[in-house]
Amino acid sequence: MHAQIALITHLLLATSAVASAETATTTKLDVVYKTTEQGPLKLDLHYPAAPKAGAKIPLVLFTHGGGWAAGNKTIGDRGVRFMGVLALNVQGFCVASVDYRLCTKEGGITVRDCVTDAKDALRFLAKNAAQFSLDAERVFTWGDSAGGHLAQMLLLSPPESLPGDPALADAKYRLIAGVSWYGPCDFEKIELFTPPGGKGVGDRFATRIIKNGADEKAKLAVYREVSPVNYLRANSPPLLMMQGDQDPTIPVHHARYMKERGDAVKAPVEVFIVENSGHNWREVGGALRPSLEEIMTKTAAFMKQQLDRVSNSTTR
Repeated sequence: MHAQIALITHLLLATSAVASAETATTTKLDVVYKTTEQGPLKLDLHYPAAPKAGAKIPLVLFTHGGGWAAGNKTIGDRGVRFMGVLALNVQGFCVASVDYRLCTKEGGITVRDCVTDAKDALRFLAKNAAQFSLDAERVFTWGDSAGGHLAQMLLLSPPESLPGDPALADAKYRLIAGVSWYGPCDFEKIELFTPPGGKGVGDRFATRIIKNGADEKAKLAVYREVSPVNYLRANSPPLLMMQGDQDPTIPVHHARYMKERGDAVKAPVEVFIVENSGHNWREVGGALRPSLEEIMTKTAAFMKQQLDRVSNSTTR
């Protein structure tokens, strides 16, 4: 707790704009990006400062966790998501936190729908970039847990894949890089979900991925479609997989396997392992190593490094 307070204080002092992040000048809340049978879907925009006329601010699309079945876009004023947003604001990024339809037993919504909604949120912002002072050529993804999976899917799958709202289909944007906090990369490889030193686990997310009654062929096709690892290519945007070594929910194997598969196809995948960390960067058996502050610094620094990389390449 002391580390969280110290980090928040540090980040708030780093820029006066962030200190006023709750004001109407630096946030736009509850922007509707599309309407579904279940109702409107909304997003919040967290700016590093009040945008000036004609500004083109690099965008980070944040997708929340909750097992694709819970959670919402609210960042709040504490916790690791809040600290991540502050760290990114300090580096000059606008963070868009998005809602998406949630998987329910009776609702018929699947993980594929969650991916489609997240893609439509990005498509909407790209089409309306000028209105929201955003740069559609400088887009990044970030998410935690299930949202980490969505961040990987947004980053690696082709922009035209998993189409949603036809009105957003012609959106154009450029993905630069992404960060996944403890997000799964492959649903087909069930053994990745066995915690270090633990016993084998079952197919925990099956009911959220495929509807009842699907045959094995259809099931395999859907599992592969929503597994980010299958989209890795040599020209993929850089991805940073950050996971805790004691995480029982989404074990560290996912980060290491993504790196292994990335290396095999020469895709740019980096891994950042946090010792003594369970899910949501909770301490397990000792202090986090690296610290919570270093996790936030690494997240924002990775984005800024990749932003500088593409900015330098376009000015040569």
